[in-house]
Amino acid sequence: MKFRPCIDLHNGKVKQIVGGSLQDGKDPETNFVSENTPAWYADLYRADNLTGGHVIKLGPDNDAAAREALAAWPGGLQVGGGITAENAAKWLDAGASHVIVTSYLFRDRQLDPIRLDMLLKAVGKERLVLDLSCRKRDGEYYVVVDRWQTFTNMIVNEHSLKKLSAYCAEFLIHGVDVEGKQQGMDEALIALLAEHSPIPCVYAGGVRCFEDLEKLDQAGAGRIDVTIGSALDLFGGSMSYREVVDYCSSSSDSR
Repeated sequence: MKFRPCIDLHNGKVKQIVGGSLQDGKDPETNFVSENTPAWYADLYRADNLTGGHVIKLGPDNDAAAREALAAWPGGLQVGGGITAENAAKWLDAGASHVIVTSYLFRDRQLDPIRLDMLLKAVGKERLVLDLSCRKRDGEYYVVVDRWQTFTNMIVNEHSLKKLSAYCAEFLIHGVDVEGKQQGMDEALIALLAEHSPIPCVYAGGVRCFEDLEKLDQAGAGRIDVTIGSALDLFGGSMSYREVVDYCSSSSDSR
């Protein structure tokens, strides 16, 4: 299990917000606002060789901050937020290793196969990450878009994971109902991903302690990587960043 660090950007600042609280015209519920720059975090992750981390633009006015992070570690970070077939290649040129896409792929709550094909042609499967972040409704996990406010008609299950795996290098999946709350992981979602995802998968949401990290490591059997945000001491939490890095390094070495 690899640790995938994050640089979440809101209004040009590195922040940690509560999942699902980001809405137009309203201030999100914020756990942490950093005094450090995006490049500071990128430099730290580069020093620890934590490849595959995520730079996520949460809304407008974050492009300059994202470019700053990517410039600090060309090829070391992925970028998401507002990515389309028209601008995806530009973000790769700016230093992103992969682009992460969600909302662009859906129109009228349905997956748009034309847009998916356009993205595939623009960047290729090996540099595309599909964000299938989801919320639970009526016992199923539905992909949510538009800053996690809109339920699509796509259910995250064996069929959809298999279908979409043909188009991308990996999945990034936030358990939105627990994201940013430090109240524990969505273990049912983790079990679903471990059983049915045919390609590498990154889980985020609710990891709050090393016991959670161990549960995820065991449940994923090395097939699911982890992102931790608000719980890290880097973002005002109690989990030691250095100990997380060491734990995941030793976990990977033992497999």
